[in-house]
Amino acid sequence: MTAPDAGRGIGTRQGVTGAHYWDGASRDAFRILHVSTGNVCRSPITERLTRHALADRLGDPLWGGLIVESAGTWGHEGAPMEANAEAVLAEFGADASGFTGRELLDEHVIRADLVLTATRDHRQQVISMGHSAGLRTFTLKEFTRLVKAIDPATLPPLDDGMIERARALVRAAAALRGWLLAPTAEADEVYDPYGAPLTFFRSIGDEIQQALDPVVTALTGVPAKA
Repeated sequence: MTAPDAGRGIGTRQGVTGAHYWDGASRDAFRILHVSTGNVCRSPITERLTRHALADRLGDPLWGGLIVESAGTWGHEGAPMEANAEAVLAEFGADASGFTGRELLDEHVIRADLVLTATRDHRQQVISMGHSAGLRTFTLKEFTRLVKAIDPATLPPLDDGMIERARALVRAAAALRGWLLAPTAEADEVYDPYGAPLTFFRSIGDEIQQALDPVVTALTGVPAKA
């Protein structure tokens, strides 16, 4: 198991062994892991907006086998979501209840089929943990850019199930990464609103929502409701 960088809040938990390393083909679910720093602002917003979008489009509490989670590289273990983050979610009609912050652990990365980070630094921290995470770890905005370039007709039909479609989407995005670069380094970043006023949280919420929309559409085959 690759040792995490000291002091970064990236830990291990007993009971995770090599037998549980990531292998997407062996899963009967598809796990999406959103990662930010403290897991009290950006990644909770992204997690709950993703869940809200899936429920809105599918009308299915199981979301076709998709599981959406979040954690933080300096995660405030057990902490509540920031009040302004809750307020932003409420404005989108998303459920913020029951959330508690988590520190990013090896087991989260091992189990994830897709890791979406707030920034390039978070992406690098996840990849540095090992577990063959490189091909399934993207910044959120990077993944959105790549997904928008993928022809939905090249993905498995929804009749084959959402899990197979999601795995194919990740493979296609990874194949495009070296060919479809960001116009600027900042284009792939979602900036931290921690300690900022509600207006800035709202702007970050809008950014995240806009980035998630094409991703959820590609996963589900269902566009957002007008």
